[in-house]
Amino acid sequence: MRKKTAALVALILVAAMLAALAAGCSSGQPAPQKQAAGQNEKPQKIVIAYTPWIGYGALFVAQDKGMFKSRGLDVELQSIEGVGDRKQALAAGKIQAMAASLDVSVAAAGEGVPMKFVWAFDASNGADGLIVKKGKGIEKVADLKGREVAFHKGSSSHLFLDTVLEKAGLSEKDIKVVDMKASEAASAFMAGKVDAAVTWEPHLSKAVAAGDKILVSTKDTPGLIADVLAFREDFVKNNPAAVQAVVDALAEATEFLNKNPAEASKILAAAFKSKPEEAAADMRTVKFYDLKDNLEFYGTKEKPGPIFDVGNRAGKFYVGLKLLSQAPDLTKFVDDTFIKKVKK
Repeated sequence: MRKKTAALVALILVAAMLAALAAGCSSGQPAPQKQAAGQNEKPQKIVIAYTPWIGYGALFVAQDKGMFKSRGLDVELQSIEGVGDRKQALAAGKIQAMAASLDVSVAAAGEGVPMKFVWAFDASNGADGLIVKKGKGIEKVADLKGREVAFHKGSSSHLFLDTVLEKAGLSEKDIKVVDMKASEAASAFMAGKVDAAVTWEPHLSKAVAAGDKILVSTKDTPGLIADVLAFREDFVKNNPAAVQAVVDALAEATEFLNKNPAEASKILAAAFKSKPEEAAADMRTVKFYDLKDNLEFYGTKEKPGPIFDVGNRAGKFYVGLKLLSQAPDLTKFVDDTFIKKVKK
């Protein structure tokens, strides 16, 4: 009996030693590579600021369809309409990224905000425009001379207005500037407080429905207004997997948006508190950039894409307004690393 007990104890000891040895060997192996967040980790929290705009539709589709969550991300979409407020929030580290027009992002870069442009959302194709009151004698842009025009200074609306005024032989000095955010400009216009305003959809369509008219829109200035996602440079450096996950999600969301416009319009209608048919109409006024469009927009080192042409124009515009002392070197801010790694 003792012999059997001793043998049993010996077997248990051997088994224990083997188990300990196996554990010791396994502890020396490297841990599996993490993605944006491990299975048992808290999802990576990222706050992205935006202004209410149909062109950022991919953000809301990705959120609604769980495309961020499935990649281990906890993305919060925060509405900050003021251009200055968005730039300050990014500079202060209160947000990790901002969705903004390319010109606004260029201005922020020129002001010293360290950032990287990692994705292009869209290009306006009639979604931005100049609305004028019917019966006020404003039939062409030149008729704006001496009139009050509401628009948001230092924004894409400002760049658009400056461009159309220049084409008509006018400058900002020839009009009466009323500085206010795009939504406020639309409200002031609808209330009859100003004869003209630069704003975007759905405000343009609402003005037309009320009997007023769109004098000129981004259909007349193709490629002038495009929108990008800009991350803080330090966040990109410290969290490349998370940034890649965001870009991957936006590529997937844009593909979904382009292939399923009816369902996407319902998602965007809920996000912007409008009707699906209104959201659908607004969607037709922008070109949503998918992965292929992004690669073309960014271009290559040998052949830079339109993002540099539009961005450099914006830089010169803000220098001309004395909002920037010099235009930024876009090669330090435009980052195509992540779009190149998206699986096609």
